[in-house]
Amino acid sequence: MGPHGTPTGARPKDVNSVLDGIRRIVRVLRESAMDIERRLGISGAQLFVLQVLRDGPSESLNDLAARTHTHQSSVSVVVARLVDRGLVSRERSDIDARRIRLALTPEGEELVRNAPEPVQLRLIEALEKLPPEEVKELARGLGDLTRVMGVSDEPAEMLFEGDVVTEQSGAT
Repeated sequence: MGPHGTPTGARPKDVNSVLDGIRRIVRVLRESAMDIERRLGISGAQLFVLQVLRDGPSESLNDLAARTHTHQSSVSVVVARLVDRGLVSRERSDIDARRIRLALTPEGEELVRNAPEPVQLRLIEALEKLPPEEVKELARGLGDLTRVMGVSDEPAEMLFEGDVVTEQSGAT
């Protein structure tokens, strides 16, 4: 029986292991995001986008979304904030005038030069090191978990971007 008197197929030891893994990942992501905001005055998501752009400009928002493993609407919000801060430039693409080329400004390059690596990069690198079948199984399991929790339709924003914006705006 589960904690609410419902039958469960999962063993308590396995449930504990899953929860401990989630807790560890969330803790290190939260600590990284808070450290980045304190040191640089930007969110961890914003630094993540800057570091992806450090590897090369992006010829479109969709390209940047693919490179950050997120949805175009989520990365769009982050890019808008970076443009407003003068850390990223938007220009017409040389390849296709209908597209917007995104690149670091000199200020963005300077900020990234001495910045710590956001944990999002470590998470992505770790997932890429796992065997493909394990990543597929993890994706399936997390998809099932979010579905059973009733949150599978919730937006999947960039990690901790919303939290930092709320703190910066002074909202509660």
